[in-house]
Amino acid sequence: MAFLDRGPIRPGHTQIITKAQISTFEELPAPLASRILALGQALALRMKALYAVDRVAFLFTGGDVPHVHAHVVPMHEKTDITSARYLVAPEIASWSSNHLIKDCPALERVRDQLNFVAPLVA
Repeated sequence: MAFLDRGPIRPGHTQIITKAQISTFEELPAPLASRILALGQALALRMKALYAVDRVAFLFTGGDVPHVHAHVVPMHEKTDITSARYLVAPEIASWSSNHLIKDCPALERVRDQLNFVAPLVA
């Protein structure tokens, strides 16, 4: 299942999660990891076209919650997903999701632009 991140690095930042409770990446069965990767690739193609970016980042995580998930992030800057952005210039990385929580129409526009209404993977 995929949904927009509530504290996005960039507009369109999407999380992909499993319906099954899987705590960590290394516990993720390879066939399920493959399905997540395929969904991430489909989203990446749409993000590249929509946001006119050269790269889209894909990473697995789960450090903040005990449920494996992947992030798909359109990269407008090459430092969008690097720790240097947070360590060297934390004032630049002072993002908040409050505007998204209050602005549901903005979330709906991004969802519609990425065409979440149709399944991306069979």
